[in-house]
Amino acid sequence: ETFSYEKKVSDTKIEMSDIIPGIYTVSVSGTAYDQKGEEYYINGNSVNKALYRGVETVDITLKGLKVSPLIFKEIYFAGSKPPVGFAYFRDQFYEVYNNSSEVQYLDGVYFAQLYPTNATRKLPIWDGGTDENVCYAERIWKFPGDGTQYPLQPGESAVIAQFAANHKLENYNPNSPVDCSHAEFEFFPNNNRLPDMPAINMEHAFYNGKAEMGNLYQFLTPVFGGAFCIFRVPSGSDWDPVNNKSYQAHEVNKSAIKAKIPISYVLDAVECINNESYADAKRIPAVLDAGITWVGKTYCGLGVARKVMVENGDTLRRDNGALIFQDTNNSTDDFERGVVPVLHRYNTGVPSWNATY
Repeated sequence: ETFSYEKKVSDTKIEMSDIIPGIYTVSVSGTAYDQKGEEYYINGNSVNKALYRGVETVDITLKGLKVSPLIFKEIYFAGSKPPVGFAYFRDQFYEVYNNSSEVQYLDGVYFAQLYPTNATRKLPIWDGGTDENVCYAERIWKFPGDGTQYPLQPGESAVIAQFAANHKLENYNPNSPVDCSHAEFEFFPNNNRLPDMPAINMEHAFYNGKAEMGNLYQFLTPVFGGAFCIFRVPSGSDWDPVNNKSYQAHEVNKSAIKAKIPISYVLDAVECINNESYADAKRIPAVLDAGITWVGKTYCGLGVARKVMVENGDTLRRDNGALIFQDTNNSTDDFERGVVPVLHRYNTGVPSWNATY
């Protein structure tokens, strides 16, 4: 059972009553403003908290993250079922949207698959202890560009396809719900097993302590649901998880190297899980995503899509007509689940530099 409570607060305490005794995940989400008037998401949670008579307080540490102009608009990870065989997963894609009122540049923005790869109730034990100020990445890619080469105007979005093909074709999977042949970017694995499609190739940045991809057949993320973030490294930062070991991490008694990404660098993060029963298996900090989202099935041709903001029954738009999407850094609230994936859903703008049309 889910309980929700909304209140404008000026102190550090919220009171609730009539809670049925049980084991709960308690999440707190909201917004706040600093002295400069800049808006921040405030999030925190307590997982597997026993609430019963005599338990009068639940202490939750809240952290803030600046409201981001770039957000994940849609993620399709579950794959689809082909006419013959069990599984087809090359049609995965991720869509990034400019949710602000100003032009944003994708150049130099990073895309990370976070670690642990799958939702788990047994979190890693890191050699040297867990750093609460970072998230951990398995693999990292980077948008190419010279700094102003790939602008997104307000209301425009860019799709990154695992494989930027028309997956509905007979030689792929006619049951696939998507045609990714017009995707803006592609995670090309740089091998001879798959053709290099017209989409712009993402640049590989990190895997197991190296910039090289390794033996990568395709960039397949979990069909059960992975965790992802986009981030930008501030000018002057020494962040380099390949050459700077202070940004590397490994688990106790394991050699595989993961990358540390400072939370302050993150623009947006989304945590996907197998199904609702894994709500207590969060693996990324609540300040990045206080909730979780899911499809609940694999190879079903369904994904998750961010909700459009509505106020008093009216869809919110910018002055130029661009849609404003809900972004509270809580994927449980922010995303529609189990939807048929659509590239550029709601006819969001296609960048002028997309040469596939």
